Amino acid sequence: MKNILPLLLLSAVLLFNACKKDEDTGPGAADFDAQVANDFMALSIKLTKETAGFTPPVAARTYGYLGLTLYEAVVPGMPDYNSLQGSLNGLPAGTLTQAESKEYHWGAVAANALATGMKNFYKTASAANLQSIEDLRLQYEQQFLTETSAEVYARSEAYGFAMGAAVYAFAATDGQEVAYTTNFPTSYTPPVHPGAWVPTPPAFQRALQPYWGNVRTFLGSNVDGTQPPSHPVFSTFPTSQFYAQALEVYTITSSLTTEQATIAEFWSDDPGLTGTPPGHSMNIALQILEKENASIELAAEVYVKVGMAVHDAFVSCWKCKYDFSLMRPITYIIDYIDPNYTTLLITPPFPEFTSGHSVQTGAAMRILSDIFGYNYAFTDKTHEARTDINGAPRSYDSFYDAANEAAFSRLYGGIHYRFGIELGVDQGIRVGINVGKLPFKK
Repeated sequence: MKNILPLLLLSAVLLFNACKKDEDTGPGAADFDAQVANDFMALSIKLTKETAGFTPPVAARTYGYLGLTLYEAVVPGMPDYNSLQGSLNGLPAGTLTQAESKEYHWGAVAANALATGMKNFYKTASAANLQSIEDLRLQYEQQFLTETSAEVYARSEAYGFAMGAAVYAFAATDGQEVAYTTNFPTSYTPPVHPGAWVPTPPAFQRALQPYWGNVRTFLGSNVDGTQPPSHPVFSTFPTSQFYAQALEVYTITSSLTTEQATIAEFWSDDPGLTGTPPGHSMNIALQILEKENASIELAAEVYVKVGMAVHDAFVSCWKCKYDFSLMRPITYIIDYIDPNYTTLLITPPFPEFTSGHSVQTGAAMRILSDIFGYNYAFTDKTHEARTDINGAPRSYDSFYDAANEAAFSRLYGGIHYRFGIELGVDQGIRVGINVGKLPFKK
């Protein structure tokens, strides 16, 4: 009994200390509702639409770093998860602000971190939109002060502010802090070769972000390790594979069904009218989180994975586009099939191969499939408030079902050949797989 008693006393002390530690650190991120994260992400999508210069690559970068902001801010309250410091390009372990071993209100941490990040990323937004960020932060401040002590809130606020600023400082080290001002650099001269890309009607704009393929990705393997094989050899012979692909675009777009036209417009996601294609992917993630009544813990995992995936997808895709610099279908068809050809959608100002929407949607839908399942049925309400198109909600049997529809919407719009679409989806899936391999879980 004399030998057992000290062991029993030691066990009691250890148990008391463990309970005391749990009491000190308070509830974890899994105990907080994701609505605060969802509201800030919805506002980010709105600001992307309404802030000049937020083209798809620029928007994807912003979503990626906002996802990282949320994740790194709340991961100290996620005991089964690791920080991504030491696992991402340019982010050594210990770089970002560290949380104390004290209680935090993880909703307050998230709100203040995201508000800080958004004020920096959207610093050229209108005064009204910048105020909307602060208004949302203050709205949650009032709510959270009824849920925790002033001391805990103040600690959470300070830590959120610090993390938001730290992730933004990290983002700025990629050299793209003002990328929204450099969308059409005059320094770029398109290469000249058979089948080379040239500016397209009606605006004949300069090439958009021609150097984006060199932008730092979150994962190095998401550039060189995801590039597709070459496209069919360019040819103008009617018996060639390339001609057949162009003829398919011409044939389908010359007699679109109502459903095909609806699909083309639903997934067009034009800058200035929407949150851009990566914003569409982030909005799908938002809708699923709301459907699942998710916690901040789950929201942090979803937003960082989808955000990093769409950013890296655009870098991977843009490297491919400007390495190959391939002619768009509208140019080919006007030059070699029908000089009077027009399309439902306006062709964007950059080369064809591969399809950006296909790559980023493939990446995002791979992420969501890994988290929620490969047979997860859902309804996408992204455009239900629009009146300029048929934005009625569309339902899908799986995330890959949505990815395939998004990809082929580009054929219906007359923007891409089939090979750019199909290889683009595969390219994006590889990006998503790589993001999923990061050591999120302990």
